Order: sequence, then structure tokens, then C-alpha cells
Amino acid sequence: MANVKSAKKRIKVIDKKTARNRRVKGHLKAVLKGFDAALEAGNMAEAKELLVKAEKKLNQAAAKNVIHKKAASRKVSRLNKRFNKANA
Repeated sequence: MANVKSAKKRIKVIDKKTARNRRVKGHLKAVLKGFDAALEAGNMAEAKELLVKAEKKLNQAAAKNVIHKKAASRKVSRLNKRFNKANA
């Protein structure tokens, strides 16, 4: 356990950030799973709606530095590519 006051504060800050990161990543995984399920079922209207939601969640996660900006961009690109291929 930390003895210095600033170290104790850092532990609290890290715990808060870790909790936020887990929450954001959990929401992100749920949206991506929903998109995958809609795509597998062939429900293109729902898949398009979830694609927009997934893109928004990915960009929000990147803005809060939960995931890297380029990782979010790459995932959005791959999601769009899969949707377009399934839609064609």
C-alpha cells in the first residue's frame, strides 16, 4: 500500500479510469456482438442501425483514449467492409 499522499491519490485515479475503461469496452463489445448477430441473421436494416451505433461507440472510445484512434478507425473500416459485402 502506498504511504505518500500523492501515491494514494494516483491509486484512486487509476481505479476510476480502469472502471470507466471496462464499462466503455463492455458497451463496445455488446454493440459489436449485436451487429455480428444481425449480420449473420441477414437482417440488414438492423445491421445498418447497429453499424452506425458501433461506429459512434468506437469513435467515443477513441476520443476518451480507451482504445487508440487508429484502432477505432481500422475497426470501423472493417465493419463497413463486412456490411457492404453482406449487403451486396
